[in-house]
Amino acid sequence: MNNINSHNCNLNIRYDLPDEVWNKVSKVYESMPGWIGYKSGIPYWFGTEEDDVFIEASVEPSGLSFYAQMDKTDWNAWIETFKLEATKVLGFDVGEPEDGYV
Repeated sequence: MNNINSHNCNLNIRYDLPDEVWNKVSKVYESMPGWIGYKSGIPYWFGTEEDDVFIEASVEPSGLSFYAQMDKTDWNAWIETFKLEATKVLGFDVGEPEDGYV
């Protein structure tokens, strides 16, 4: 059974962080499962909007934002892995502002 749903996540990786931090974020992108690269400057994993399953990220004033279309269990595992890896690489706790991460 096809269990594809839309998911959103906003993380406390602020748009105004220095370039050296964003360079590290790019390395985390590339290390994540499903990485396929950039299309028009937007990072993608597993596919693009034309595909049934994909994850994309964008930098917003509120922080690093992810949009995904995929199975909820797969999404939860992927985004938790991203948070853990980003926390290790960036040196601060990465999470969602509504969960208290600033």
